[in-house]
Amino acid sequence: MAVSQSGEVARLITERTGREVELVPITSHGDVNMAQLTQIGGTGVFVSALRESLLRGEVDFAVHSLKDLPTGDAEGITLAAIPRRDDPRDALVGANGAKFADLPPGARIGTGSPRRASQLQLLRSDIECVPIRGNANTRLGKVASGELDAVVLAHAGLARIGRTDEVTEVFEPDDMVPAPGQGALAVECRTSDTELAELLAAVDHAPTRAAVTAERTLLAALEAGCSAPVGAYAAGTGQLRLQGIVAGHAPGVDETAGNADASRVVVREFAEGDAADAAALGRDLAARMLARGAARLISAADAAKSNKDDAHD
Repeated sequence: MAVSQSGEVARLITERTGREVELVPITSHGDVNMAQLTQIGGTGVFVSALRESLLRGEVDFAVHSLKDLPTGDAEGITLAAIPRRDDPRDALVGANGAKFADLPPGARIGTGSPRRASQLQLLRSDIECVPIRGNANTRLGKVASGELDAVVLAHAGLARIGRTDEVTEVFEPDDMVPAPGQGALAVECRTSDTELAELLAAVDHAPTRAAVTAERTLLAALEAGCSAPVGAYAAGTGQLRLQGIVAGHAPGVDETAGNADASRVVVREFAEGDAADAAALGRDLAARMLARGAARLISAADAAKSNKDDAHD
């Protein structure tokens, strides 16, 4: 998938600037370590190796899935371009063509995302979410083998590897809010390389940049990491409609005592604003969510992750 999306950006750059691009494969810690992301440092593990190579001058620019990019600034690195976003939605691949509603009671659904797991269980409390890692082909293989009843993956990722024909259902953003930046790519270069930054700007898509800025600013303002069940999605040109969600269990409730359903809590908010003020829109919506208790849900998710990590030590 990484090679596919990098090739996509390379073709776009050549098409718009006439400059040829050479692809340089780099393997990250997240690619070779099959532990859960919450145990090995979050989505940033996919980014660090590329950034280190960039800063060493081994490559001129790097392409990331934007949802993997930490929200904080990286010293010496500029986010030079965000191309037009692909489909931001989540997709279900069910065994034997099954849609979500058709899955049997107690169905085992594979996902490595706390965000997806929490929202799936809001839609159907009877299903079991099974943490999985590995590339998309590996995950899809677990459905084909019968190990899982279904998996949920990003539709854009499946499209990039030519596997959308296996999708049995696509979740609309109002039903399952995507991850901040899902479906978008990020192109980074060294801050000192101003000429290259200007060249890469040729593939930047202003409406996509505004939308993901609102989403990522909300995530940063919530001070949430990869272990937090946070979704954010903005859409629109000129005017943005932003929605954010934090879903989880109320802290202090014993989920094993038969009252897990009653303990589920959702903080969901919507806002609209000018795309030119995308960052302010994200901060304002985050403030409203925090006022409704989002921080407690995020803290509870972090605590639950820590307990699981301790159990695996």
